[in-house]
Amino acid sequence: MALKISFLPYKIPSFPGSQDRSHRVSMASTLRSPPTENIKKPFTPPREVHVQVTHSMPPEKREIFDSLHNWAEENILIHLKPVEKCWQPTDFLPDPASDGFHDQVEELRERCREIPDEYFVVLVGDMITEEALPTYQTMINTLDGVRDETGASLTPWAIWNRAWTAEENRHGDLLNKYLYLSGRVDMRQIEKTIQYLIGSGMDPRTENNPYLGFIYTSFQERATFVSHGNTARHAKTHGDSKLAQICGTIAADEKRHETAYAKIVEKLFETDPDGTVLSLADMMRKKISMPAHLMYDGVDDNLFEHFSAVAQRLGVYTAKDYADILEFLVGRWEVEKLTGLSGEGNKAQDYVCGLPARIRRLEERAHARAKEVAPVPCSWIFGREIKI
Repeated sequence: MALKISFLPYKIPSFPGSQDRSHRVSMASTLRSPPTENIKKPFTPPREVHVQVTHSMPPEKREIFDSLHNWAEENILIHLKPVEKCWQPTDFLPDPASDGFHDQVEELRERCREIPDEYFVVLVGDMITEEALPTYQTMINTLDGVRDETGASLTPWAIWNRAWTAEENRHGDLLNKYLYLSGRVDMRQIEKTIQYLIGSGMDPRTENNPYLGFIYTSFQERATFVSHGNTARHAKTHGDSKLAQICGTIAADEKRHETAYAKIVEKLFETDPDGTVLSLADMMRKKISMPAHLMYDGVDDNLFEHFSAVAQRLGVYTAKDYADILEFLVGRWEVEKLTGLSGEGNKAQDYVCGLPARIRRLEERAHARAKEVAPVPCSWIFGREIKI
């Protein structure tokens, strides 16, 4: 799953009537210490999370997901690969059982010796995001109607979540080992960041609602596909063809997973177009908060923002990508062609279909107003400064 980026410093306008949406349970979560204190409370996110809403899907809609068991088994599980046909991290790394292991490691280090620090900052951020996989499985397992009720449930929704997690687990393993062998990064600081991130969790604002959850994962998987594809392109430009192959292989997995999640949402549009378009508008009004947005390394309170800014500057994942992904999904789900919607559904449809162009205009204005910022130190690269 990975990434990334809350690029939208401006507020995305909401659609009329969206503020009237009711929720079953709402609870405020204010996790930051009072402003007068500088001491962080242990095991809390580095910043205050949003007001949290739970179980917003009406109970009767659970029947929709119960009725889709056979469909999911035939149409979603096919996007998983048998373990014996999957690549494994060791396929791309020096073989420790080989007599030439040390030479292979030296070749790896030589290939990445001239890659700039800023690229490693983005690659490390991608890896850390992938390594927080326990949080993402937990998040999907909070969704009403599709969760794994026992830990080994045989419903297609539960099978998908476990097997998807197992496939994704290889991504962080591979990038972690590669970065360790490269010698270019401070692994202890990176390991601390991973522990902080998993301990902090995530705040996607999906409300235990599978409509929102599957819209979120559709967007997220495509974002990760774009990001890993771009890191592959950069690695090739910098002369590390093996790293380019690694990032490209991970991107291909993300694309396959995106296809599965997008098919689920497509089926929801077919089954419940009004409820689904309202959920899409709600999710986009809140903005897609990326999985690692609570990232912290024990030093930099704005670590995620700094990581995101470097990714934006390098063209690895940008505000334009955010708008392009939304536009792609709106087209994929044929949102413009929906008919028979309620009044609120029509407003949501207009809002979502017009949003990509609006985001692009706002991003252009923000870019024009942007001021140059002083470089900041990054603990992942031994405190060396990076331009953001």
